[in-house]
Amino acid sequence: MPFGIGPFELIVVLVIALLVLGPGKLPDVGSALGKSIREFRKAASDIEDATKVDTAPPPAAATPAPPATPAQTSSDQPAESRQ
Repeated sequence: MPFGIGPFELIVVLVIALLVLGPGKLPDVGSALGKSIREFRKAASDIEDATKVDTAPPPAAATPAPPATPAQTSSDQPAESRQ
């Protein structure tokens, strides 16, 4: 068992809890403890998911840039207008 608690120690803890809380409150305390543990695990997994690094490569560019047309190049213009 975890934390070195054996069956005898577990029985002693349950008997003490039964004596302190009574048979009417013990199920309520057990369910509240179960809900608390469940919420803690959910919060821990949410934090783990939020801090996880996405290692997928970025998406490729959809379309490449069109090539320059001859009218857009400066070498086709007359020498007087290039100044």
